[in-house]
Amino acid sequence: MIKHIANIFQRSIETKQAILLDTALLNNIEQVALAMIKAFRTDAKVWLCGNGGSAADAQHIAAELSGRFYLNRQGLFAEALGVNFSYLTAVANDFGYDHVFERMIQTVGKPNDVLIALSTSGNSPNILLAVDEAQKNGLIVVGMTGKTGGKMADKCHYLLNVPATDTPRIQEAHITIGHILCELVEQEIFG
Repeated sequence: MIKHIANIFQRSIETKQAILLDTALLNNIEQVALAMIKAFRTDAKVWLCGNGGSAADAQHIAAELSGRFYLNRQGLFAEALGVNFSYLTAVANDFGYDHVFERMIQTVGKPNDVLIALSTSGNSPNILLAVDEAQKNGLIVVGMTGKTGGKMADKCHYLLNVPATDTPRIQEAHITIGHILCELVEQEIFG
């Protein structure tokens, strides 16, 4: 079992090493940080969405931005869509689960807001509909996916496609990227 544990850590390290060699991805991470900084400086908001583990990651990143990361500072408006269980179940019941994030973007999304959409495959129907709605409403759309980007690849202003195909390794990298974005935003806005 120890060998298996070590192999899992090794695959996680290899994924992050692949990110270090992907200059396009590193550049996109920087561009997303700059877009978020601009949004926060102009009183726009950052919205995040995902399913399952990606929903948890969306909430985690939103909490780091709205609460604190390293610095005790003013909160930034970042929120994960779908955290209101009554809303989520009502819309899923009335319109279907595919529409839960799309409908929220229709309600709260404004031009110059940022939507960070997490989907390891890039093919989750409810995430794709949210991305389409965000595009219609003038939001800046960031896709956090795995290697290929899936159907989200051509729908996002910025694609943060982790160079991996194994869902746990992709999600581990997503939270690292989320932490990097939080740190860059916090440093730039609050010093």
